[in-house]
Amino acid sequence: MKAILIANPKGGSGKTTLATNLAGSLAARKHKVFLWDLDRQHSSLSWLAMRPADRPVILSLDAKDDDELDVPRGSSWLILDSAAGLHGKNLAHALKIADKIIVPVQPSVFDMAATSAFLQTLLMEKAVRKHKTSIGIVGMRVNPRTRAAVTLEAFLAQFKLPVLTYLRDTQIYVNAAFNGLSLFDLPEYLSGKDLEQWQPILDWIDED
Repeated sequence: MKAILIANPKGGSGKTTLATNLAGSLAARKHKVFLWDLDRQHSSLSWLAMRPADRPVILSLDAKDDDELDVPRGSSWLILDSAAGLHGKNLAHALKIADKIIVPVQPSVFDMAATSAFLQTLLMEKAVRKHKTSIGIVGMRVNPRTRAAVTLEAFLAQFKLPVLTYLRDTQIYVNAAFNGLSLFDLPEYLSGKDLEQWQPILDWIDED
């Protein structure tokens, strides 16, 4: 079982978009996938409730803030959609089972400030320092060749962490989510450009 934690303490950073689409990509490859919604708003669970029955199955988990994380045995993948403000005991619990952490960040002053402090916290965690848990960064809603994109790239360079990819600002994610779908459930003529942007993420999570 491999566990991927999607985390950023800033609300609206794109955690649920990443978590649901990552789960969708793995399910499309016929993996057994659990999606664990750790946010009180339960956006991932709401998305799963709308998911059509004829699409690749994604299994759901739910947990209260004070519950110990109990990983289901025999699953191929566990995707954790974390809550805004993740820190302290809840962060420590999640890191105990996470093989990899994906940190989404948007090109805004507020998002970069919140992410900077969070990345510094992650880099001090024992599992990360001992290279038991890897961190990858994904730029969210980034249109290339803009000043915002250049600013975000310069900001991320200071942490010396892999920037896996930049996902463009497009309504395709929003429209798919309204129907309980991921990018990977759509016809390629609609999603082809975005699937290319996702390939570095999929390559990274497949690495040992």
